[in-house]
Amino acid sequence: MIPAEPAEEHRTVAGVFGEKVRGVGADGWDAPTPVAEWRARDVVRHLVEWFPAFLADGSDLRLAAGPDVDADPVAAWEHHAAGVQALLDDPATADVVFDHPRLPLLHLPQAISQFYTGDVFMHTWDLARATGQDDTLDAERCRVMVEGMAPLDEMLRQSGQYGARVPVPEDAPWQDRLVGFIGRDPSWRP
Repeated sequence: MIPAEPAEEHRTVAGVFGEKVRGVGADGWDAPTPVAEWRARDVVRHLVEWFPAFLADGSDLRLAAGPDVDADPVAAWEHHAAGVQALLDDPATADVVFDHPRLPLLHLPQAISQFYTGDVFMHTWDLARATGQDDTLDAERCRVMVEGMAPLDEMLRQSGQYGARVPVPEDAPWQDRLVGFIGRDPSWRP
């Protein structure tokens, strides 16, 4: 099970994603992914690029720019993940109120956990599946996410963040249910 405390949760989830990033072969960065029109490097690009803007929209905190994803996706990810982890590990940010214009007020660690760390978790499957690595996700975390997102299904679809739900059997493993919920075909292969 993945730890519930935001700093440890991120350390675990980002660590697993980092293993997948480091596991991509030199010729694997252009591999297609389960996300239409994305290549493996675009999974890293997405995480490295959207979070700094999200952070800036809700706080005065900024992450230092890192290496270019096209030049070195591994270095780009490691720099980015270390910056997010430093925010979560800093006791001074624990009480920072994240005041994003489209969200309720949250403390920064909870905002990172709820919106960013969960995204890293889900995209771990995308990168692993695209590059032929072990794509097994924590089943309990998958269950919690599916059960938490299910009541928000219509709102999540309207946000444009998820594709059309891919039907899976009701007794499918939680990972397949999560992958289907976010618009991926659990049987997708490159």
